[in-house]
Amino acid sequence: MHPIETESYRIMRSRADFDRFEPLTRAVVERVVHTTADPSWTGEVVADEAALRQGRDALLAGAPLITDVRMAASGITAREVRVGLDFPGVADAAASEELTRSAAGMRLAAAEHPRGAVWAIGNAPTALTELLRLAENGELEPALIVGVPVGFVGAVDSKAALRRSGLPAVSTLTERGGAAIAAAAINALLYWAEPGGNR
Repeated sequence: MHPIETESYRIMRSRADFDRFEPLTRAVVERVVHTTADPSWTGEVVADEAALRQGRDALLAGAPLITDVRMAASGITAREVRVGLDFPGVADAAASEELTRSAAGMRLAAAEHPRGAVWAIGNAPTALTELLRLAENGELEPALIVGVPVGFVGAVDSKAALRRSGLPAVSTLTERGGAAIAAAAINALLYWAEPGGNR
């Protein structure tokens, strides 16, 4: 870790209590707080330790990683990411099915990766809602959904629905979220080191 990052984490830990979190949850929350320089995120992130471990194991085993937007993908540099909006036929699917492009991208991505992928949704509530619909219909079995879309319309409801679904997930409680938060959560899983030094 670079000395600047080390000092940043020291300051961050002096301003917020992370000790109450389980290890992987702590890694995610710390990465989000570090990304935003905002300790209030400690009360915003909702995660289940077992779900995080399942997602991390899937990522380290090479499971597909799919985001809703390029901005989220650009924040994840440790491995290949596919972007829902970039799947062929998104515009046509959105028009013919009366979906947003983000939702259409999720539908096309899920058709190609129905089992075991990790999904990171940071921008579009409609993308998360579509993933939940697919899962409810038995068309999607994710290893993990990082569902942190941002916005005043649909974001809170879609994240609450994600928590109710019982799917392995990370979410945020309020309208806050975004591509940087989604990327931070994924990066936390990719870079976390097991106690004893195993990554």
